[in-house]
Amino acid sequence: MKTTGAWKLNVKDFLIMSGSRQRPHLKRPVWIIVLVTFVIIFLITAYVYPPTSSAACYIFSSRDCTLYNQPPTFPSRELSDDETISQVVIREILKTPPIQSKNSKIAFLFLTPGTLPFEALWAKFFHGHEDRFSVYVHASREKPVHTSHYFMGRDIHSEKCLLRSSYKMQVVWGKISMVDAERRLLAHALLDPDNQQFVLLSDSCVPLHNFEYVYNYLMLTNVSFIDCFVDLGPHGTGRYSEHMMPEVEKNNFRKGSQWFSVKRQHAVIVMADSLYYTKFRLYCKHTSRVVVSAKYGWAQLLCRRALLANLSQYD
Repeated sequence: MKTTGAWKLNVKDFLIMSGSRQRPHLKRPVWIIVLVTFVIIFLITAYVYPPTSSAACYIFSSRDCTLYNQPPTFPSRELSDDETISQVVIREILKTPPIQSKNSKIAFLFLTPGTLPFEALWAKFFHGHEDRFSVYVHASREKPVHTSHYFMGRDIHSEKCLLRSSYKMQVVWGKISMVDAERRLLAHALLDPDNQQFVLLSDSCVPLHNFEYVYNYLMLTNVSFIDCFVDLGPHGTGRYSEHMMPEVEKNNFRKGSQWFSVKRQHAVIVMADSLYYTKFRLYCKHTSRVVVSAKYGWAQLLCRRALLANLSQYD
């Protein structure tokens, strides 16, 4: 009996001790709460005030980044009649389906002072591919002497040369006469509907790859290649002339070399243009310090206009 009572007492005491036991206060992770709070505030701020840089926008959403990938738009002003006509022509040319040729060719346009020093090398490049290329030569100082049958009878003459019975075409570097020579080459090359790509070359150009590589590279692409960049120095935008306003604005002005490779649609746009060509012809004086030389900007501006007109179809 005593043993039983002792057991009951011990159990009672155990129950009382268990009930009166107090748990220590848990330490809350304050640093986690503070971190979560800062993250919430940061996300709310980013949502209310969108990022203003192209680098920061990718942190939140790729959809927002399209705002920075869009090409610059034209200023919201009333266009002149000539500008309206020019934009309509560009849009209609781009909407017209390209000419489907069963024998697509590359037109090689050589702009040279005289005889081509690497004509023999080009002849080896062309050999065996006679039905996939065309050759046009524009010599400005003297009649070239050709050694390859690929170049014979492919010389382009200006009207002034034919009237004066003289071969000198007065093509001067940095003047509008160089643009005239390029347009003359393009015009003759466009007469052949099989010519789909047009490559402007100088007398010092040489092929770095075989014909098959160049042909496939150009024919399988749907873009044109031009040299176009912003130059804030005295030889870039420092030569811009306000006389080109309003059609040619300073923020649309670009500098670049005249050498290019363009597809047929863009070549037609170059030939159809009169507005921007006239602007450069009138105000791009080689002797002036405040205007750009004619070799810069004209083709680059046209391709820029064509690009924006093409992209606006999907707006």
